[in-house]
Amino acid sequence: MASDDSVGRAARHAALRAALPEHLQRRTWNRARLLEHQRGALRELLSHAATHSPFHAARIRDSGLDPARVELADLARMPTMTKTEMMAAFDGVVTDRRLTRAVAEAHLGATGTEATELMGRYMVLASGGSSGERGMFVYERDAAVHYRLGALRDALARTLATGPLPPGGLRRTMVAAGSAVHATRATVSLYGGALDTTSCIPATLPIAEITRRLNAAPPTNLHGYPSVLAQLAEEKSAGRLLIEPIEVRAHSEPLSREVRARVSEAFGVPVGSRYGTSEGLYGTTAPGDPVFVLTGDLAIVELVDSDNRPVPDGTESSKILITNLYNRTQPLIRYELTDRMIRLPDAAEHGHPRVTVRGRDDELMRFDTVAVHPHAIRSALLAEPGVVEYQVTQEPQGIHVDVIGTPGVELAGRLTAALVAAGLREPKVTLAVVGSLQRDPRTGKASRFRVRVP
Repeated sequence: MASDDSVGRAARHAALRAALPEHLQRRTWNRARLLEHQRGALRELLSHAATHSPFHAARIRDSGLDPARVELADLARMPTMTKTEMMAAFDGVVTDRRLTRAVAEAHLGATGTEATELMGRYMVLASGGSSGERGMFVYERDAAVHYRLGALRDALARTLATGPLPPGGLRRTMVAAGSAVHATRATVSLYGGALDTTSCIPATLPIAEITRRLNAAPPTNLHGYPSVLAQLAEEKSAGRLLIEPIEVRAHSEPLSREVRARVSEAFGVPVGSRYGTSEGLYGTTAPGDPVFVLTGDLAIVELVDSDNRPVPDGTESSKILITNLYNRTQPLIRYELTDRMIRLPDAAEHGHPRVTVRGRDDELMRFDTVAVHPHAIRSALLAEPGVVEYQVTQEPQGIHVDVIGTPGVELAGRLTAALVAAGLREPKVTLAVVGSLQRDPRTGKASRFRVRVP
């Protein structure tokens, strides 16, 4: 008799394969077709939220909107929602009354390197975002399929243009999050094997160990954080990294022009980028191209200034507002993300938004010969339910962490263990519970990781 896990995996894989043809078609929708889809999906989303989410029902009622007749231009009448508001009102935001914050937190707390579905149907993700405030996001299986294909479909389309998928699908190695509370690991754990065979190497490992693992199992497609790819480029140039991937793609952090050039030269292929959020928005660039194409069929994206007013095309936004059109379990409607973008003219071949992306400027913490990736620290913090917001400051022999919330007594030990695993000998970790974080006087933003300049 098949186990519950194998039955669930088979169902997830079948749903992913069944949805792929439509997702491939969506990539080429023109602007009119895209707007038609957004309007219909928005009406369905608001109708569902008005009926099943107390948090959104009040906001929709106070905005005077009729969900069945709403137009895209009417969305601006809705108030924005922040991560702080969403987490504080979590039980009223979600549309399944069994799905409380406590239940979801407990599920995340029990998650290791492999993800499982909560209640046999929900994928649960944690994110620190660019602000450092912990967020939690839940996707029912159908929504998780859209989430996964939003990330995969461009790569699948490029492969299918040259012939059928190889056995096992796309073959990739991803140097990214090691914990399945993060999207990069959770989606591979739950949905890998249907359209792709992806192995994951934690970015928190010392670079020598990452190099050793890559050499032991050379990938054809290499994906990773730009900060890690830059180190791997150094390893490749020095002759220690022996792999010859046909594609290199960066994700989760900004890819600077300098790093793009360095990585491309080292590996001999143009480097592409992927933009992804735990909130459900994705974007990709073609190899060697800095322009992202966002998944406009999956989310409405508003580029706004600090007062939530639309900015003209060609002007850098202060933040973006996203309305996730497919997650009915945890509706995110005009949800604020602090990433900065510039909207570019539409392409002739499709109607999806084209942007350049700014922000997400995590940096490596360097301690003499040891470089510690922020994910080594972030994973330990995100696994702690009592941490609401945090700020990490690099010290000469370790880190100091200011925490808003009620962290458990074991957090310092977890952080120390994470730093040791990343290669730092005898690190010193100090914690302080604070009421607010230090912020840039010019922008009002709090840097999540404050890196010491050598």
